[in-house]
Amino acid sequence: MAQLKPVDGTDYYLWKFLPSIPIALVFLFLFGVATVALSWRIYKTKTWYCIVFAVGGFFQVIGYGARIYCHWNTNLIGAYVVQSTFILLAPVLYAASIYMVLGRLVSSARAGHLSIVRPTRLTKIFVAGDILSLTVQGNAVSLTTKDKTKSIGEAIITAGLFIQLIVFGFFVIVALIFHKRMRKGIANGSEQEPDVPWRQGLRMLYACSVLIMVRSVFRVIEYIMGVDSYLLTTEWPGYVFDAALMVVVQYIFLVWFPHKFQYLQLENEEIEMNGVKRKWRSYIFGRR
Repeated sequence: MAQLKPVDGTDYYLWKFLPSIPIALVFLFLFGVATVALSWRIYKTKTWYCIVFAVGGFFQVIGYGARIYCHWNTNLIGAYVVQSTFILLAPVLYAASIYMVLGRLVSSARAGHLSIVRPTRLTKIFVAGDILSLTVQGNAVSLTTKDKTKSIGEAIITAGLFIQLIVFGFFVIVALIFHKRMRKGIANGSEQEPDVPWRQGLRMLYACSVLIMVRSVFRVIEYIMGVDSYLLTTEWPGYVFDAALMVVVQYIFLVWFPHKFQYLQLENEEIEMNGVKRKWRSYIFGRR
């Protein structure tokens, strides 16, 4: 029979509750279906920049699979780190894809002059902030597995989440300013109506952004309250304010898939984008 056990050779418990198998299975299935469907759409439409979003989906699948394994192995540090890291970092990858979508949306609408940041720089600036957040959070997870360093790890993760919130907040401001200028330009005749569904694209970005920000705020509150807080000693808040919201994000992105947004760019801008792609491939898969 499964039970809470301390880390071998210590009296330190990684888990404050026994992970639920049925709930984890439900989310494993939901994330799995959405990720497979999204991967197929990426392949069919050759929208390769969305691969980062799909990787985030696979992170969720791995994370909840490891969480199920932890039900019987609450004393194993490795399994705990895997589930915690992959579930924590998946939304950071979602955010990276969302940043890339806005740059392509602005470019494909031929409205770069209406954005306060150049389309190609949009991706570079926000993805750089995302990588910083990813690095800070990812490197702190292992610290939470030891009693002496757990509070330090939680503080570092909180800092990473704050970085994500700041970057996301600036991103939303950039999107809103572009949206306002575009609507005004079309209304007064100074701008032509683009032949791409830019309004739908922005609505998708807003919806995903709000859900990811709510999730990040929840995580910040969770870690600020500390290891013995109600949010960290009970299981349901994490599913309601993280897993459920991220499932909705995945299906929103899948249904309103941004395959019609492409860069209309000069050669030097293409070189700029390739640099960002190489950085992401290097970070996720390792340097080759």
